[in-house]
Amino acid sequence: MSRDARDVSFLPRPGSPPAQWVVTPGHVGYEEAVAEMETLAERIALGDALERCWLVEHPPIYTAGTSAKESDLLDARFPVHRTGRGGQFTYHGPGQRVAYVMLDLSRRRRDVRAFVCALEAWLIETLAAFGVVGERREARVGVWTPRPDKPAGISGEPAEDKIAAIGVRVRRWVSFHGVALNVAPDLTHFSGIAPCGVRQSHLGVTSLADLGVDADMARVDVELRRAFETIFGATIDG
Repeated sequence: MSRDARDVSFLPRPGSPPAQWVVTPGHVGYEEAVAEMETLAERIALGDALERCWLVEHPPIYTAGTSAKESDLLDARFPVHRTGRGGQFTYHGPGQRVAYVMLDLSRRRRDVRAFVCALEAWLIETLAAFGVVGERREARVGVWTPRPDKPAGISGEPAEDKIAAIGVRVRRWVSFHGVALNVAPDLTHFSGIAPCGVRQSHLGVTSLADLGVDADMARVDVELRRAFETIFGATIDG
């Protein structure tokens, strides 16, 4: 277990039921996913449904979070969805594993900042299983990996690429939306936006495939679940 997974825990209180682990094959429409999340989050808040981690892939789209700037939409080649999650513009598409996390923070910790750190730790722990170094940055939400093979910034800043994005919303202390891990998407699709508002030349976007990791989505899902249970607790097939 990495240091991040040991230090950042969001386990539920004793006696809580396990969260559902649901993997939907094929491509799920974004609006359909948001409607499903909204409904389930409300049911979880009422105590009528189990928590859930829902894994999907979307067709190519751009989504704009609550902090998105129109100037960061450079080329709207794909449908653009305005959404209530935090963050700015991001891309979703085939080859990217999107994990929507609907957890009752009242059963864990009512601390949104700590929750985001736990999501980062989950991704970092998953990447470690593939020999990839993932790191968090205080000023940039998401998970980054050093790229010493790429040119440094104009002031000598080391190059690094974003490999996973995070954008969440919390309502009645139930989370929804979640994370997006780049497994093997078409990275050229990110050029239609300034991902999360980042424009510096030494900061880019990468994926497991781009880093030379040969891993299919099923293998990634196994490692995601293992790391999820380390930080957020037991799961059951949903």
